[in-house]
Amino acid sequence: MLKDGNFQLVREYERKGDRVRYYSLERASWEEIPAAMVDWDATSKAQADSDKASEALLGKIHAQEEATKVDTVLDVDASLQVAPGVFLPPGEGMFAIEGRSVTPIAQVGSQVKTDKKTFLKQVLSPIPVVPGKRNVEIPGPKAKTRINTSGPEFYLREAPPDPDRDSSVYKSSRPGESGPEVELVRATVKGNKRQLESIRSIFGQDLSTERNSIAIQRWEIAATVYRFTLGEPLPPGEYALAEILPDGMNLYVWDFGVDGTAPSPAKK
Repeated sequence: MLKDGNFQLVREYERKGDRVRYYSLERASWEEIPAAMVDWDATSKAQADSDKASEALLGKIHAQEEATKVDTVLDVDASLQVAPGVFLPPGEGMFAIEGRSVTPIAQVGSQVKTDKKTFLKQVLSPIPVVPGKRNVEIPGPKAKTRINTSGPEFYLREAPPDPDRDSSVYKSSRPGESGPEVELVRATVKGNKRQLESIRSIFGQDLSTERNSIAIQRWEIAATVYRFTLGEPLPPGEYALAEILPDGMNLYVWDFGVDGTAPSPAKK
């Protein structure tokens, strides 16, 4: 952070007498400036704010990864018919319905990674602003669960409300009483990962969230059982069903991929 209100994004720096040597991420090279140009108090504060935001985010992810998943409850009514002669399996979870085929979709944990390509830009402002960007990603280029039709339906079965037990469905936090808010997100495949959303922030405060959501409709068809239908066919690609909670997207998502473009099974 410089005394004139400008700033530089650096990977590391060292002070040598009246000079400061630093590695500029913007120009990918070592540079030097007079130490008198640096606002050391503002630099320390910006570093502390950044470290605090990173520690809070890592703590949240660690707590989710350490959560213990209980065995699937098998005493939930399994007599719900979702197609002629087809019944929803017992237990909690998300299921894809393709004609007479029922496919369970397992939850996977996504990760939050800092976008290292987001550089600080010099801004003529009396108040220093440090922008950042974090990406929510699923490891691997493809989901294990594959769907062959472009118009599947999805069913989410949750456990009846019980404050004394945990659900086998992973959640980042407990939602409200209005039922699950689920979004269908098309992932962007980048190398060996699938990106779901980008979160832009300044000094640890989230400013905007970007994700490629596809319209779906929710229908409550029984107590704690919800049906999700599509408004348009799904093109081949990688997708995730993500529950949107009061504090953001659940980092545990139901991921799947669409391989073919077979027509959706006709309803009878």
